[in-house]
Amino acid sequence: MADGFITEAEQQKIDACVRAAETRTRGEIVVMVVPASDHYPTAGWVGATAFAFPLAIAFTPMLGGILWAGPFNLWVFLATLLPLWLVFHEAAKRIPVMKRWFISAKEMEAEVREAAYVQFSRKGLYRTRAETGVLIYVSVFERRVWVLGDRGINARIPETDWQGIVAALVQSIQAGRPAEGICQAVGDVGRILEEKFPIGVGDVDELKNVMVEGRSP
Repeated sequence: MADGFITEAEQQKIDACVRAAETRTRGEIVVMVVPASDHYPTAGWVGATAFAFPLAIAFTPMLGGILWAGPFNLWVFLATLLPLWLVFHEAAKRIPVMKRWFISAKEMEAEVREAAYVQFSRKGLYRTRAETGVLIYVSVFERRVWVLGDRGINARIPETDWQGIVAALVQSIQAGRPAEGICQAVGDVGRILEEKFPIGVGDVDELKNVMVEGRSP
């Protein structure tokens, strides 16, 4: 669950980091943490097949001999395969480390990017007056990060400017320091925004600073 990825106290710390960054820019920074960007249903099928078939092949001669059905009996094979397949299907669905074995890096990258765009729209980050919303999207299961800016941001800041920030945050997550890494990312994004979009008179906070979703992968 994403709400176990960072504690309540860390959420408050991140919120304070966002508020501090936004005192210098009219950009609107939002941090979103989600458990996963997709359920990856095919991972269960692929994982179950990868484990169940070779085990069923290995066990069939032994069970066939015990049951006096012959070492290559098809019905013994199927009777062995089905429960193994069901067990490994559930395991591949529910054990994150195992599930990742059967999902390609390319697929995870695509799902995280798509989910970031969906959340950007769903949470209304495009509704700021100057189109200056920036989403720092953290997907826990995939251990991936996406930074996405609104049209006003993208007109003056190329997407490549976020790459170093993303890489540093991913390293912090892998090192077990997600809150520290998120705060660092917020500060770095704030400095880039400050240069292009300095704080203006009458600027107000238009978006919620931190969103933590509790949906399971």
